[in-house]
Amino acid sequence: MSNNNYKDRIVDVASHQMLDKAAAENIETCFNRAEQQKNHCGFGKLGTCCRICHMGPCRITPKAPKGICGADADTIVARNLLREVAAGVSNHSDHGRHLVLLLKKVAKGEDTGYAIKDVDRLLEVCGLYGIETEDREVNDMALELANLFINEFSNQEGYMKTLNLAPLKRQAIWEAKGIKPHGIDRSVVEAMHRTAIGVDHDWYHVQMHSFRTALSNGWGGSRIASMVSDILFGTPNPLTSEANLGVLRKECVNIILHGHDPTSSEAIALATKDPEIQAAAKAAGAEDIQLSGLCCTANEVLMRHGVPLAGNMLQQELAIVTGAVEVMCFDVQCNMPGLIDVAKNYHTKIISTDDIAKTVGATHISSHGKNALEWGKEIVRIAIDNFKNRDASKVNIPQEKKPLVAGFSVSAIKHMLGGKYRATFRPLNDAIISGRILGVVGMAGCNSTKTVSDHYHITVTKELLKRNILCVQTGCAAITSGKAGMLTPEAAFELAGEGLQEICETVGIPPILHLGACIDNTRILEACCEIVAEGGLGDDIGTLPALGIAPEWMSEKAIGIGHYLVASGVDVILGNPLFVDGSENEKNYLYGGATEDFGACFHYIADPVEAAEKAYNLIMAAREKLGINKKAERKLFDMADRRAL
Repeated sequence: MSNNNYKDRIVDVASHQMLDKAAAENIETCFNRAEQQKNHCGFGKLGTCCRICHMGPCRITPKAPKGICGADADTIVARNLLREVAAGVSNHSDHGRHLVLLLKKVAKGEDTGYAIKDVDRLLEVCGLYGIETEDREVNDMALELANLFINEFSNQEGYMKTLNLAPLKRQAIWEAKGIKPHGIDRSVVEAMHRTAIGVDHDWYHVQMHSFRTALSNGWGGSRIASMVSDILFGTPNPLTSEANLGVLRKECVNIILHGHDPTSSEAIALATKDPEIQAAAKAAGAEDIQLSGLCCTANEVLMRHGVPLAGNMLQQELAIVTGAVEVMCFDVQCNMPGLIDVAKNYHTKIISTDDIAKTVGATHISSHGKNALEWGKEIVRIAIDNFKNRDASKVNIPQEKKPLVAGFSVSAIKHMLGGKYRATFRPLNDAIISGRILGVVGMAGCNSTKTVSDHYHITVTKELLKRNILCVQTGCAAITSGKAGMLTPEAAFELAGEGLQEICETVGIPPILHLGACIDNTRILEACCEIVAEGGLGDDIGTLPALGIAPEWMSEKAIGIGHYLVASGVDVILGNPLFVDGSENEKNYLYGGATEDFGACFHYIADPVEAAEKAYNLIMAAREKLGINKKAERKLFDMADRRAL
């Protein structure tokens, strides 16, 4: 089987080696399938194919400008986009729901195997929602918080309480546009109802519900998920680890954790530390148990346990091609069904763990309703037992791996900037005001076979850093930077401009801050709120010299994320286009007109250098509006100045 031109589809050297091996062993990967599927449906790319009823499917053309029911391109494109947003919101919010229900079980004292790990974070979050904490038991507070969060999903009247975490000016904009969501579930159900045949045909009205539905996630489901993860598993703090396929170890039992839900990966991480399990691995002839991660589950266990990153989304099949993986365990999201066919060529066992995510050919071992530690031990024992079945002649682990520093939660950033007793964003605000840092770019998103994987990520990031723009990253974007060796403090001296380099050296941080999994994009919003509250950079997220970039996105989740960022006043640059080109009204609105409503819009830019230049111009325009685009005079402080400060 040919892997022709694969080096033109991904820049990572470790991946090249595994694609060579896959070709030699006649194994098909997503890169082969991308070649087979390269002639994508033109109507699908335009967004003008309607399959909502069975009088069709209808396709909009110059000769047939309306579907059978009379829906035009504007209506069809808007409806299709809203359904994508609803699906993306469902992915992340359902993740959040599972965590909230687990928090409730823990608070009620049920035998889950989990416990509340970060009481300080629990107290902080309770404070955000006005929950009384003085002289109360931890589980009582957690139960009240869990019930409040459950209501954020099911609420039918009034508005979601998590919206109140946004700056008042931004809340007023949502109020004026009529897009404040009532509850997460209501928003998604209403999205499906609105887009059914014969309901909502006003493209702008439909588009406003796309923003409403996205807000229910960005200021609801995802934000809740990050807070509950911190409470249950611990708030991330900076730690060191490594990234790329070279983290796999020939002499060890290799288990790869894949997906997005932190509950199952947390259980397995805890199980590997059990003395009984470690003894079993040694008895099987292995030196140790090597955990590593793929996709966002990787980021979850990285930032809380230091578990190294095996790679990002497009490396999942290639990890198995190493021949050294005993078990790949996945929960939800971004798990390719093609894993099964690749695993048939090796001894690797593929195990699914979530009851909503089964794959034909995988062994399903549900984690639901079980004691976490005992369930985790069951998975690890399967891997240990499988170690003896490894075919040494098929093992080839690339040597490529890079060191990294991750775990920059918002509280960790505040602590690094201000210390334990005066944790603050003030130094960051001052650095932006003085021009040492021009602005901040939040970068997220997947990988895609449509582009040269990792190339856009790496190129746009390097271009931003040399312009003194601080990057904060999540998900597969962060993993890409880790593989490229850009998540270390030392990277600032090689990549950053003089001002950003100075800040990184002073604080001891990388020029790119790893904020977590893709669901943790809401940490970016949380950080923006902290910057606004600290003062000096306007009274709304939309006034900040900040924007988002999704370099190689491919998932519906990214569309939902982009919508809640734009609705929050944050411009979003996309490396791949939305499927809206079939409607001039939708296209012109999303790529420009939305600025009149929210102060931000989408920008599709295929070239990463052009994207960096656009980001720079948007940041400089924001600085100009704030009146901070002046060369700051540098002053050496004497002791009297320091005391006054």
